[in-house]
Parts: sequence; C-alpha cells; structure tokens
Amino acid sequence: MKTKPIIVVCGEPFSIFSELFVKLYKKKFFYKFKKPIILIGSEKLIYEQAKKFKINLNLNSIHKQEFSLKKKLKKINIINVNFKFKNKFGKISNKSKKYIENCFDIALNIMKKGYGSALINGPISKKVFLNKKYPGVTEYISNKTKTGGKEVMLIYNENLSVSPATTHISLNKVSKNLNSKKIINQIKTINNFYKKYLKFKPKIAICGINPHCETNAKISEEEKIITPVIKKLKYISIDIKGPFPADTIFTQNNRKKFNVIIGMYHDQVLSPIKALYNFDAINITLGLPFLRLSPDHGPNYKMIGQNKSDATSLEKTFQFASKFNAI
Repeated sequence: MKTKPIIVVCGEPFSIFSELFVKLYKKKFFYKFKKPIILIGSEKLIYEQAKKFKINLNLNSIHKQEFSLKKKLKKINIINVNFKFKNKFGKISNKSKKYIENCFDIALNIMKKGYGSALINGPISKKVFLNKKYPGVTEYISNKTKTGGKEVMLIYNENLSVSPATTHISLNKVSKNLNSKKIINQIKTINNFYKKYLKFKPKIAICGINPHCETNAKISEEEKIITPVIKKLKYISIDIKGPFPADTIFTQNNRKKFNVIIGMYHDQVLSPIKALYNFDAINITLGLPFLRLSPDHGPNYKMIGQNKSDATSLEKTFQFASKFNAI
C-alpha cells in the first residue's frame, strides 16, 4: 500500500464523536481523501449510534493482527474493540477506561511500526480516564511513547495558534512549574514545526504571567524567566517578542501581527482562541515520534444523540492530518 492511513482512536464511547463522524460521512466528506482511515473502537456501538441519524455506514472491518502496509484498505476501515453497553447513549463512567486503553494500545502499536501517517483521537474525559495520573491526554501519549518532557500542546488555527507553557494543572501550581528550559524547548519545537511542515517562519508573541506583566514582588516571573528566554531565542534567530499583557495581546490590532501566542497557563490562551474561532481550531501534540491530533473540545455526553454538535473541529482535524506524514 503506497499511502499510509490515518489512525483514529474513537475515544470515549459515550461522547459526541460518533455523531460528528457520521455527520462528515453523510456529507461525503471522506470521499475527497487520498488517504484511507482506520477507526479503532466498538464497531457495534458506532453502528448503533449511526442509526439515530438514519445513516447507513459502510465500514470495512479488519483484524488488528492482519493489518500491515501490504494489506489493501478501503476508504474507511475499522478495527473492532469490544465494549459492552446496554444503552448506546449512556453516561461516561469508569467502565470505559479499559476499553479506551485497549484502543490506544492498538493505535500506538500501529504508529510505532510506522504503519500510520497520523494519529487522531476522539474526545476523552480526563477526569475519568486519566484519573489524576496524567494532566491530560497530551502527557498520557507522551508517556506511552517515552517522549515525556518533550511534548508541546499547540491549539492550531491557520490565522492564529496558541500554546500554553503549562497545561492541565491548577492555577496555584503554575508559577512553580515555569522554567526557562521548558519554555525554550516549547518555542523551538513550535518554530521548527512551522518551518518544516507549514513552510514559513512563524512570528511568535509570549505573554507574561502577572496582570500587565507587573508585580509588587521583589523579582517577577517576567524578569526572572520570560525576558531571559526571549533574549536567548532571539539570539538563535527565532522571531519572538514580548512579554505582552495577556489582556491586550488578543485585541485585533495586536494579534494580527503574530502567528502564535505563547501563554503561561491553559486558560490564559485557550479561552481567547475559543472565543475568537469557536470550533475552528484543532489540538496538535508536537514533540512525539508522529503527528497526533484531536478536535479541540471535550466528550460532551449530555448532547450525545441530539444532532446539535458542531463537526467543524473534527473536520479540520482530518483535513490537517491528510496533508502530512509522520513527524
């Protein structure tokens, strides 16, 4: 097989993923794809959920042991992972934890062998699945691929992307988890990604952590960490400016000057980009041996089966994954 497939972990079984997927299927979105797709999840569940929308799926079932690059694939394929369920629109619970682990194990094994071009995962409940062991799925996959500490979260939109220096941790832990080495690695990784895969050198802004980049403390994080980082990165010809107050960097005249804005904590940059672009953004994990993406929203089980969910982020995720091979 000449073209490597996109590998898709269906994620939390009681989420809006199946609804979003069948919406794209219904409008023949996948017909445009040159790359085949391999779903990894419960075949029975996705068919049952598709019935709600009166859509007849036609998935090519393959066995995980039979799959290799030599096997001819159809446009959309599925590796079945058994999952017992009574209600196809149930609630998220610990019962799905082992199922999601099995899905990831199969997917990561495929990626490890170099059989996949990119890995996409559907929404997952961090609270239930990760159970405080990892801050987020980004760190979970990084640990599984033995690249811990190199992972970088990039929330990507073609007009403006953001990246938090710390991810899913409490605000009272942010300052203690900031350090020059981590931020330098983050920005170098993002810069290299843009240059290699998007073919241009990004203009990067970095936020301070304190309101207006000021504090009454003797030494601020801006003076101790962020300003020295900017000087070091400018020395190696990275186009970066700052630190900027987070309350003004996202205004129209300021944000249009940059391709990427680096924040010091999760909501400092994710809240503005979601307000600006709604679901027109995707989550990309950099620093892994392969490209990993996911739609930029959660499982939202309360809306499952209601035909109200927006498929834009999942559509953008597939579109982006179709362009590139493994990192």
